[in-house]
Amino acid sequence: MTTVAPEGDVRRHELAEFLRSRRERITPEQVGLPNGRRRRTPGLRREEVAQLSSVGVTWYTWLEQAREIKVSPQVLDAVARALLLDRSERAHLFALAGTSDPAPDTPCPSITPALRAMLEQLSPMPAFIQNSRFDILAYNDAFSRLLCDLDGVRPEDRNCMWLAFTDPAWRAAVVDLHEVNRVMAAKFRASMAEHLSEPAWKTLLARLEAASPEFREAWARHEVVGTGGRSKYIRNPHVGLLRLEHTHLWLGPGAGPRLVTYVPMDGETRERLERLRELSRTEAGVAA
Repeated sequence: MTTVAPEGDVRRHELAEFLRSRRERITPEQVGLPNGRRRRTPGLRREEVAQLSSVGVTWYTWLEQAREIKVSPQVLDAVARALLLDRSERAHLFALAGTSDPAPDTPCPSITPALRAMLEQLSPMPAFIQNSRFDILAYNDAFSRLLCDLDGVRPEDRNCMWLAFTDPAWRAAVVDLHEVNRVMAAKFRASMAEHLSEPAWKTLLARLEAASPEFREAWARHEVVGTGGRSKYIRNPHVGLLRLEHTHLWLGPGAGPRLVTYVPMDGETRERLERLRELSRTEAGVAA
């Protein structure tokens, strides 16, 4: 006879495993803690998460042990910030806890004010920060109009995979769209290998398969491509053809966020990027 665990038990164990996996991926340096020579635990220790969240060590330990304890939204918010959860991970945390997020639009804590300032300093070069799931976590004014009106896209849809396969403006701007998207699907498959059981990844994959026959065809190829830079040609509706070098700079572990820049390959492209930046700033000023 097969017994089925109560839903509450399943949720608590899923929550415990999720918290443990997020804790183990963060280095002490990412949250301003010393590394130490005798560290045996991958990532952060439980007591360090408790300290960063301003909660008791015993309470946090029980949470990772799937004990039946009450968790307030405010405490979950503190834990989410301590673990540097991005928007999708944060939503998953609150869903597992069965409670509403008190601040659903909270920016990803790993995107610090210094990183945002750096993005703006890179302008007129378009630049943005994305995670390994291709979520766009932050971007500068030059990137906001490079492929589509990114400010007008719902935050939950600001994902390069989703936009590449479903957004008409983004798709119209990409030269050699079919080949570029085939490579993107292969990169997504390679990235997903380490996240096969994670709900946020599975949800994105299901959305893409439901929305795009082109994605389904590319996904069925089972191709894998590692992350790397390459030349890209973008036909921007405001300033014309742009010849760009697409580069990556990792900001943490391989599964963490990375800075993506589009460097002009010639003087004409640089001039056009200058015009695009001014256009973005003008439109932002009018909207304000």
